[in-house]
Amino acid sequence: MGAQPMLDTATPRDTAVSLARAIAEDDAFREAMADLIAFQTDASDPNAPLQAYLSHVAQGFGAMGFETQGFTSDGHPFLLASRIEGADRPTVLGYAHGDTVPGMAGRWAEGRDPWTLTEDSATGRWYGRGIADNKGQMLVNMTAMQSVIAARGSLGFNAHVLVEMGEEIGSPGLRKVCERLKARMGADLLIASDGPRVAADRPTIFLGARGGATFRLRLKRRTGGRHSGNFGGALKNPALELAHAIASMTTQSGALRVAGWVPDAVPDASRAALAGLTPAGGEVDADWGAEGLTPAERIHAWNSAEILAFSAGDIAHPVNAIPDEAEAVVQLRYVPGIDEESLGAALRAHLDAQGHGDIEIEEKGPRFRASATPVDHPAAQFAAASLDRTSDEMPVILPSLGGSLPNDIFTEVLGIPTVWVPHSYPGCSQHAPDEHLPRALFPDAAALMAGLYWDIGGASRSDLLGG
Repeated sequence: MGAQPMLDTATPRDTAVSLARAIAEDDAFREAMADLIAFQTDASDPNAPLQAYLSHVAQGFGAMGFETQGFTSDGHPFLLASRIEGADRPTVLGYAHGDTVPGMAGRWAEGRDPWTLTEDSATGRWYGRGIADNKGQMLVNMTAMQSVIAARGSLGFNAHVLVEMGEEIGSPGLRKVCERLKARMGADLLIASDGPRVAADRPTIFLGARGGATFRLRLKRRTGGRHSGNFGGALKNPALELAHAIASMTTQSGALRVAGWVPDAVPDASRAALAGLTPAGGEVDADWGAEGLTPAERIHAWNSAEILAFSAGDIAHPVNAIPDEAEAVVQLRYVPGIDEESLGAALRAHLDAQGHGDIEIEEKGPRFRASATPVDHPAAQFAAASLDRTSDEMPVILPSLGGSLPNDIFTEVLGIPTVWVPHSYPGCSQHAPDEHLPRALFPDAAALMAGLYWDIGGASRSDLLGG
């Protein structure tokens, strides 16, 4: 981690940074984290206390001088917290989500309750559902704002923070909310936190997110199975046919072959930003994926397709029969620059050309659009310089998160650049049992954000946006 400020020669900025670190190390921060995790905000549970969670969060923002308003869009609750300090100051939009995936009780190690913050003293890890995705990251940013207000007497900029409760199910209503609030917020840029750093101890910035589209492929040949001895070799097997169809979508090393699913090139600025980076904590296969690209480029600047599930027959109790049908779920992750409206048509054309016209295609689940702020945008460079100033280490700048977020709503609906500063790490077990973060990450992250908020408070719009 970066060097801590020298208190005997502290600047006001140093004071804010040190205060953020101290608050995040205090027992009160742990209690605040425990309170957030205790809300069982499983987005798939219709009885989850989503509104109660937002009411609790609103109290925290209110204590910092924010005005708060709750509202509903498409049946899902939202909270907008606003602090306006001057028409001549930049306006920053923050974003967080308080919903989570299911708790998965009974599957956590050592009998841990997913909705109770627990600490492993041997590893220094804090466990609890939502600590990484996204309750803990929101608390870090609130702590940083609190520290800047205490040290400066103000933020130095106008701030809106939008908290939603449906990100894990595709952010229903978020686009409408941003359309409705665009003029009121007047945001110049987004500064938000979600997703992982490239490593727990490496400050990271990412500027967008790959899009995501999921397709269910189904091939049904008949009703009921047929004896594999009496019919084998003379009757079409939909499982074999579907396997061949899916195999045709990539090379043997996993490089995409579907026309319309492959980008033209990695932008030079993105290639430069990713040079020398080892992604995903090093857990990658260097010989897998598109040829001529590094693993980092394949994850953060290219497209990939994965089989999420494949079904034919009964794998637990196979019988001597040719299955009557087969199904598979294939997911495409993609960067900006391809025709997003024709992804299904491109897959249809590919399968038809390969002789698999009988396979049915259905798009399933929410669609996330690809979006990203350019690596060389002034806002990205400003944020990187700020994190470098605090940590004495230039952060990694990723063109896109490997996963998907509703980033496109901010870039397209609000028309603003987006800078994400994540406070998690690849091994956090989000969306799985034993979700956790290292205890030591919180003071470091709060210090970085306090420095960034402080610097924004002393900047002009042209410093952040150029021109």
